[in-house]
Amino acid sequence: MKNTETELLGIQSIPKLLIKQAVPASIGILVMSLNILIDTIFVGQWIGSNAIAAINVVLPVSFFIAALGMSIGIGGASIISRSLGKNNFEKAENTLGNQITLTLLLTIFVVIFGLIFVNQIIPLFGGKGTLFSLAKTYYVIVMYGVPVLAFCMMSNNTIRAEGKPKNAMYAMLLPSVSNLLLDYMFINVFDWGMAGAAWATTLSYGVCASYIIYFFISGKSILRPSWQAFKLKLALVKEICSLGSVTLARQAMVSITVLLVNNILFSFGGESSIAVYAILSRMLMFATFPVFGITQGFLPIAGYNYGAKNWERVRQVINISIGYATFLATLVFILIFFFAEQIPGLFSKDALVSSETPSALRYVFAALPIVGIQLIGAAYFQAIGKALPALLLTLTRQGLFFIPLLFLLPQYYGVIGVWMAFPIADILSTLLTAYFLNKEIRKKLFT
Repeated sequence: MKNTETELLGIQSIPKLLIKQAVPASIGILVMSLNILIDTIFVGQWIGSNAIAAINVVLPVSFFIAALGMSIGIGGASIISRSLGKNNFEKAENTLGNQITLTLLLTIFVVIFGLIFVNQIIPLFGGKGTLFSLAKTYYVIVMYGVPVLAFCMMSNNTIRAEGKPKNAMYAMLLPSVSNLLLDYMFINVFDWGMAGAAWATTLSYGVCASYIIYFFISGKSILRPSWQAFKLKLALVKEICSLGSVTLARQAMVSITVLLVNNILFSFGGESSIAVYAILSRMLMFATFPVFGITQGFLPIAGYNYGAKNWERVRQVINISIGYATFLATLVFILIFFFAEQIPGLFSKDALVSSETPSALRYVFAALPIVGIQLIGAAYFQAIGKALPALLLTLTRQGLFFIPLLFLLPQYYGVIGVWMAFPIADILSTLLTAYFLNKEIRKKLFT
C-alpha cells in the first residue's frame, strides 16, 4: 500500500517540499500562538494583570502533562516516517495504536495526581499571595481537559508524519478559533472570570480531538490500525519513549525553568515581574512560530529520506531548513526590537508592567536570529532515531546554561539578570549544537 503524498517526501524538490510541509505547520502554530496571545489580552483587559500572572503559573504544569502526548507523538512520528520510507506499513500502524494507548494511560494517571496535590503544586510554581486563588480556579478546570490535549498533540505529529500537513494545520486551527469565540462569550458576555477562561480553553481541546478522530476514522489517514495494534508492545513502547524522551525532557526543563523564574521574579520584583514574564512567554511563543514551523516541516522529510538512505536529500533539507529559519527569525527579531515599546499596552493597563516589559523584550529576544540552528540541529537527531544526542542537545540550553545563569546573574543585576540569562543561554547552546551537528553530517551523510 502506497500513498502519493507520502512518496513525495522522497522525490519532490527539497525547497518546494519544505515549504509545502512547513507553511501549514507555521500557520497552525501561528494561529495557536495568536490564540494564546489574544487569550492573554482578553484576560489582561477584562480580568486584570494578576490573572495573566496566574495563568502563567498554571501553564507549565498543564503543558508538561500534555507534553507526554507530544513526546509520544514525536517519538512515534519518527518511527512512522522511517517505516513509511521503508514501506513498512504494519510497523507504522502498530506505532499509531501504541501511541494512543500510551498517551491516554499516562496522562490520566498524572492528571489524577495533579488534582490531588493541587494546593502544593500551585505555590511551588509561583502561585503565591493574591495569585493563588486565581491560579487554582484556572488549574482545576484546565486539568480536566489535559488528557484530551495530550491526545491532540500526539495525533498532530502522527498526521504530519504521514505527509498530511494541511490536516495537521486544520487540527490546530479549529480549537484556536473556538477558544477565542468561547473566551468572548464566557469572560465578556457571561462574566465568568477565570473560570470562563479555563472552560473556553478546555472545551476547545474537545473540538480539536473531534476533528482528529474524524480524520482517522473517515479514511483520510493512510494508517488503519487494527484493534490488536492498541495492545502495548514492549519493544515499540521502548522505541517511542526513547525518542519521545527528548521532547518530554525539553518540556520538563521548560516547566522547571518557569518554576524557578517565577519564584526568582517574585523575590526580586513581585507579582508585576511575573506578569511581565507571562507577556514575554506569550510573545516568545508567537514570535518563534516560523522557526517552529520550519522545524515541524523538517522532521518528516529528514526522517523519511534517512530511512530511504538518501543522504544527499537529508543534507539538503538540513541546510535549507536552517537557512529559512535564520532568515525568518531575523525578520521577527527586527520587528520585536523596534516595536517593543508598543507591545505591553496590548496586554495590560498596569503602568509598572508596561514600563518593565520593553527592555525585557529586547534582552530576551536578542539571540533570536540564531535559534534555528539549535532547533533544527536537535530535531535532526530526533528525526533519524538517535535519541541520546537529541536529548543531550535539548537539555543543554536549559540545564547546562540557562539555569546556572538564572541563579548567578540576578544576584548582581536583579530582575534584569533574569532577562540577560535568555540570550546568553541561546548563544552558548547554539554553538554547541552547531559543533555536534556538523560532526554528525561529516561522519554519516558523506559516506
